[in-house]
Amino acid sequence: MNYRIILRILSFLLLFEAVFMLVPAGTALIYGESQGFYFLLAMGICAVVGGLGLLVKPKKQAMYAKEGFVVVALSWILMSIFGALPFYLSGSIPKYIDALFETVSGFTTTGASILSGEKIEAMPNCMLIWRSFTHWIGGMGVLVFIMAVLPMNGNRNMHLLSAESTGPSVSKLLPKMRSTAGVLYLLYTAFTILEMLFLVFDMSLFEAVNIAFSTAGTGGFGIKGDSLASYSAYTQVVVTVFMFLFAINFACYFFILCEKFLEAWNTEVKVFIGIVVTAIVLITMNVYLTADGYTFGETLRYTAFTVGTIISTTGFLTENYALWPAFSQTIIVLLMFVGGCAGSTAGGMKVSRMVILYKGATHEMKRRLHPHQIKKITMDKRIVEHEVVRGVNAYIVAFVILFVVSMLLLSLDCQDLLTNFTAVTTTLNNVGPGLGGIDPTGNFAIYNTMSKFVFMFNMLAGRLEIFPMLLLFAPATWHK
Repeated sequence: MNYRIILRILSFLLLFEAVFMLVPAGTALIYGESQGFYFLLAMGICAVVGGLGLLVKPKKQAMYAKEGFVVVALSWILMSIFGALPFYLSGSIPKYIDALFETVSGFTTTGASILSGEKIEAMPNCMLIWRSFTHWIGGMGVLVFIMAVLPMNGNRNMHLLSAESTGPSVSKLLPKMRSTAGVLYLLYTAFTILEMLFLVFDMSLFEAVNIAFSTAGTGGFGIKGDSLASYSAYTQVVVTVFMFLFAINFACYFFILCEKFLEAWNTEVKVFIGIVVTAIVLITMNVYLTADGYTFGETLRYTAFTVGTIISTTGFLTENYALWPAFSQTIIVLLMFVGGCAGSTAGGMKVSRMVILYKGATHEMKRRLHPHQIKKITMDKRIVEHEVVRGVNAYIVAFVILFVVSMLLLSLDCQDLLTNFTAVTTTLNNVGPGLGGIDPTGNFAIYNTMSKFVFMFNMLAGRLEIFPMLLLFAPATWHK
């Protein structure tokens, strides 16, 4: 284990976090808010700790998969620990455990909150922009950003990108991983700015920036107690469209720019769109036929928004879907598990994994009927390597084990089964709101400290595809 190279990358990370805090500090300066001082204090702490870490020079530049997983896991933990300081020091969130929960939820783009609507609206603008900005930082990944701006050797870049990116496999868009990281962040930034431009026609610039940050990272922190319910139909439609866009693999947009339309229109995108359309049709008909007070147009708009916010794991709200029929609620919970496409900012298990699992199951049934037949699993006319299939199966097993352990630990708290089940589902899939006590009208403040630590681990594990967090506890990880 090359501890010095790990320390060096973590030190760079803290320096970048200090730079990121210039955004809320500048916001405080613009609005004349004294709470900006606490961002300056947190920036100083990050700069000092990061600067001291850089004094330790690595003897070897070599970095392997083991170091990659450790760096990624520790990076997100450290970012959350230091990122929570402004909330806690300013008194905006009096308890540090709650401030840490809110920050972990922000960076992992989960959107689960311990704050009530009144407390959110009472927060100063600099704290609100920091909540939303953590979504944007965590959406594409902070280490991807560091790769895009700092020169690193290709081997190190590949290990970091593989450990932090979402989906069953990682591929290069350009020959160099640094160039790939740069392209991803350029596309990410361009889409964010585009959404801001659409939103600013209907609201203030501050509101547009906050909502765009939260949508881009598919996080869902809002600046109003009712999320987006009080905004106009225009705003809700714009956000709906961009939630779907950010839930699609960013590589597809790169292929479109390169006029490689067949590669962009791949199996995962087709299945994703099919799931979205099917869910919208089924829920719209179910709600329209059973609920009173909705016109068909309103039902369609609310349903499309809810499907978008759940499958993209954004977590914005316009309607309390806990009041919808059980059939619609069941579809919503299933969408929480599916999530968006690999290589997007969305959470969940990812559509590509679902496709591979389905193909694996059908392949196994055919093999049972024809034991001597030799046929490979294919996707988009390409053979799915055995390592990818094995990785998907291992991910599902790890997911189920973590889900079961979390449920058992939460059962020690005083909440009902529905609340616990959806709480684990939403945190492990980085969705945000659930059902029961954490439905769109509730929050996670109802849980005790132990449960909040379980949720924080789940949020980090869900964002990092489980294994980087689990490997921190494996003795073999720390052996030479």
